[in-house]
Order: sequence, then structure tokens, then C-alpha cells
Amino acid sequence: MHVLITGSSGQIGTNLGLSLLERGVQVTGVDIRPNTWTDRIPTLIQDLSLSVGHFQGGIGDLAYPDDIDVVVHLAAHAKVHQLVQLPHMAMENVMMTFNVLEYCRHHNLPIIYSSSREVYGDIQRYITEESYADFAFTESPYSASKISGEAFVYSYAQCYDLRYLVFRFSNVYGRYDNDIERMERVIPKFIRMIANDEQITVYGEKKILDFTYVDDCVGGIISGIDLLVSGEDANHTINLAYGQGNSLITMANHIAEALGKTANMEIEPSRVGEVTHYVANIGKARSLLGYDPKMPLKEGIAAAVAWSTSWWAAQSAAVSGGSKQE
Repeated sequence: MHVLITGSSGQIGTNLGLSLLERGVQVTGVDIRPNTWTDRIPTLIQDLSLSVGHFQGGIGDLAYPDDIDVVVHLAAHAKVHQLVQLPHMAMENVMMTFNVLEYCRHHNLPIIYSSSREVYGDIQRYITEESYADFAFTESPYSASKISGEAFVYSYAQCYDLRYLVFRFSNVYGRYDNDIERMERVIPKFIRMIANDEQITVYGEKKILDFTYVDDCVGGIISGIDLLVSGEDANHTINLAYGQGNSLITMANHIAEALGKTANMEIEPSRVGEVTHYVANIGKARSLLGYDPKMPLKEGIAAAVAWSTSWWAAQSAAVSGGSKQE
């Protein structure tokens, strides 16, 4: 089996690519930048947001392998507040999805599309089921880009018999997520700031979110890949999360506990465009994929903290070693 992963240099893409390689699966990545975490994933460097018009071997002028079995489309600008400030990046998300769908159409390939719990908007239901998405609640340009991506996937299924799975992810965290200078994400940011005894800002005192450890997320994606490639089933939209809500304050306190620190928090209102309450119903993932997430937030945060501190120590040692050599 040969899997093409767009966004292969990001957190989920890196973890997914390495997990597939460990299973003996052939992997090709596509990303706008090289993978800074590993050199094990062969990566085609391409900006998928550019408008292209031909798909003979790949997307645009870049030749892709001719033996791909399934495409996992993870590439996207994924910072909600950033896309509120720079909404043109949301349109780039739509173009990325269109280009990848055209590649799949021309090569008759199934696709896994990475959507988001953001498509549900800021709704105050206790648990959110897939069939309850109401796009009148769209909160941000980012959520609009994911809704648009889903709509394109469904239209390609109707018009071109595209086989698909849409996964709605929720706050995925864990390994390969520490490059906060490039893409600031709340958990690695809080880990670094609390470790350095800096004050953190929590946007939304009562905000409840469904945090998903990356191994659980990747396990669900791999089950989806197996399902699509087997031809046994297709064309489902599935929540992929842990299935339990936690506040940002609880998450921050777990980080502090894992670090042996006390979190110094400043509480501010939620920012424009942010979802303030989301807990996923994961029953569909359980029944279709045998999905069974293993990592509750406290244990997952401890694992994330351990990995992050080890990574930072290795980076500091490498810098120190380089200075001595000079």
C-alpha cells in the first residue's frame, strides 16, 4: 500500500507518516516546507494553495508517484484566530482542497479529508453528533474553509463517485508540536511558559474542549485508511476525538502538575471566532472503525510534557555542542 499525505511535515502528518512506515506502508509526503522532525518521510515540496490547471502526473508541474492507493489530505492553515486576522488564508485552504480533490478525481483515488470540530460552530450542546452540524453557526473564516472543504468532498462523491472519509478532529496534541515560533499552539506554548515560570493567558474561563492525544488520532486515521483501501465501506463523516470535555484551566493545571510547577494564569474572555464548548460523540468512530481512544487528558499531557522537555533538552545540548565546536 502507498499513502500520499498532504501536510506531511505537520504534527499529525509526521506522526501518521512514521506510524505507517513502521507498519511497512510506503509513504509519500507533500508539504510547503521540509519536515524538520524526521528525514524518513520522502516529501515533495509544493504550495498546494496555488491555482493549477493540469494533473497528468500530480498537481501542477510536480510529478507524483504513479502507484498511490489513498490520499490523506491534512494540509491547511489551522490557526483559528490567525485566519480571523488574515481571512485570505481561509481561501487558500479551500484551494488546497480543490487541487487535491482534482488530483484524486483524475487518478480515481479515495481521500481522507481532515475537517474540524470548528464546523459545528459555537453551539452549546453537551455532546455533538455528526448529523447535528448546523452551518448557520459558522464562527470564523477557518471554520468556513473546513465547511467548504467538506462540501467539495461531498460534491465530488456525488458527481465523480469519489470515495471518501471526512474526519472532524478536535484539539490534537502530543509529539512533533513544539515549533511554536512557526505555528503557536496552546499546549506546547503553555508547556514552555509554565516551565519558565511565565504567566499564561487563558482565553475563556468556562471554555470546554475535547482534547485528543495524537496517537489516538493517528490510530483512527489508519483504521480509516484500511477501510477505504479494502473497499469495504466509504463515504462517512466521523468525529475523531477523545469524547470527553475539559477546560483550558484544567489542561493548564495538568501541565503545571507534570512540570512540578504552579500555573500563574491570567483569565481573559474568549477571542473572536473561537469555539467555547465542544465535546464529541465518538460512537460512529467506534462502530465503523473500532476506534477506542486510550489517552485521557491528564495522562496525555504528562506524555506531551515529557516529550517536550526531552526535545528541548536535546535542542539545547545540540546548540551548546555546536558552540563548543566553534
